Amino acid sequence: MTGTPLVVVGAAGTGRETLDIIEAMNQAGAGIDVLGVLDDFPAPAHLERLEARSVPFLGSVDDWIASRSDPCSFVIAIAWPQVRRAVADVFEGAGHHPATLVHPKAVIGSQVNLGEGSVVYAGAQISTNVNVGRYAILNAQCYIGHDSILDDYVSVNPGARISGEVFCGQDVLIGGSSTILQGQSIGPRTVIGASALVTRNVPGGVTVKGVPGRW
Repeated sequence: MTGTPLVVVGAAGTGRETLDIIEAMNQAGAGIDVLGVLDDFPAPAHLERLEARSVPFLGSVDDWIASRSDPCSFVIAIAWPQVRRAVADVFEGAGHHPATLVHPKAVIGSQVNLGEGSVVYAGAQISTNVNVGRYAILNAQCYIGHDSILDDYVSVNPGARISGEVFCGQDVLIGGSSTILQGQSIGPRTVIGASALVTRNVPGGVTVKGVPGRW
């Protein structure tokens, strides 16, 4: 990816955290050329914070894609899985290519497959023989246990702990400081609430709260 221009989609906190990851990767020699940030509905405070760090705001996704003739790499820095999926469809449909970003201070074990378009924060730990799908976001200090499978568009928030041999379906959001015990299966589009404890299999499309987790 060295020398390839890249745009970041999302001007809020996740977007600016992703800029931090890119800066750390560049300090380690990645050579990523950030063109700027796209956002359809940026808050004024977010634009001010981009300006303070001298990162150009490039406007809305549709306007930028309409004006761009050359293929470009992109990263989607949006926490909600379903929104990330919709944005990815637009960019891929226009012929652009997802970038995969891994902070140099993330810990990646052996036999780990990381899907394209994924973002791994500093302090994230991925154990051995783990498969992570496309467009995942693995946030700071999260842990993914051995032999686990995370399907496409999974978000793992800060401090969440996924034990070994866990399966997470597509579009799952795992809240901060939550824990999923060994061998459990999480259905697609489910939200695991912050600090929840998952002790049994969870169906798709539900929100899990509490200790033990209920829905």
